[in-house]
Amino acid sequence: MGLTGAGSVVPPAHRVAVIGDISGHLDELRAELRRLGADGETGRLPADLTVIQVGDLIHRGPASDAVVALVDGYLTDQPTQWIQLVGNHEAHYLRDPVFHWPERISARSGDTLRRWWAEGQMRVATWVRDDSRNNGESFLVTHAGVTAGFWRTALTVTSSAEQAAIRINALIGANEGALFRAGTLLHGRRRARSVGPVWADTATELLPSWLATTLPFSQIHGHDTIFDWKRRRFRTANGAAADLARLTVLDEEAKHETTVLPGGRIIGIDPCHDSQPRRPWRAWEIRTQAVPGFGGSGI
Repeated sequence: MGLTGAGSVVPPAHRVAVIGDISGHLDELRAELRRLGADGETGRLPADLTVIQVGDLIHRGPASDAVVALVDGYLTDQPTQWIQLVGNHEAHYLRDPVFHWPERISARSGDTLRRWWAEGQMRVATWVRDDSRNNGESFLVTHAGVTAGFWRTALTVTSSAEQAAIRINALIGANEGALFRAGTLLHGRRRARSVGPVWADTATELLPSWLATTLPFSQIHGHDTIFDWKRRRFRTANGAAADLARLTVLDEEAKHETTVLPGGRIIGIDPCHDSQPRRPWRAWEIRTQAVPGFGGSGI
């Protein structure tokens, strides 16, 4: 990070945009990419931008197959500028389905998801550092977030977001049961202490797990929310709803929710699109010197 003039900070040149759940809404994804600077005709991303998409590209909206095809184009033509994470809806096509969903994507799209997974184009975690802030805050990025239980049992309490991402992705093929372990969203009130980063429920598992523990690093996740944007209320969180509501700042225009805890922040960016998109919404953006990747200090 450089200085200019009377000691003023020069923002890092590289931008990172973390895009929440798209849920089959092609027009919403295209519009957000244009806002971020993608070419209006070709869709090509500008050279100074890396996109991280947190998973759940598919289902609910009308154009899941077209969304998969669009992202496949970025992973093919601009692979260093698009980081694709897996969500629980993509996992439906990578493993034996564990939940019923009334709509299915095409066989071709299913093959595309499996190819991404097999070839390492889609992973579970990445990390990013915000160099526009004085402390260079680092974030672990996953679909549903890492609970304190998963951090203790699967990540051996690393305090580095980068190392956490590396260790999570190392479980692919080695211990995928831990990655895809579900909790309350599949099992009702039966919470899993070490629910995986593809399934953790924000209100009942992710955020409450960190209330009595200092965060080792900040996090960004999609998947679901602590605030119900449709009903305009905080979701019940194991008796911790009042504490979490007090610690959480809502951004109505972006559909972001930032929960400030000892040691860092957990930022939820799921806009909660359903069969119709929820507007307004936007990606979470930072500037960085360390271009993110699936492991190591860059792509």
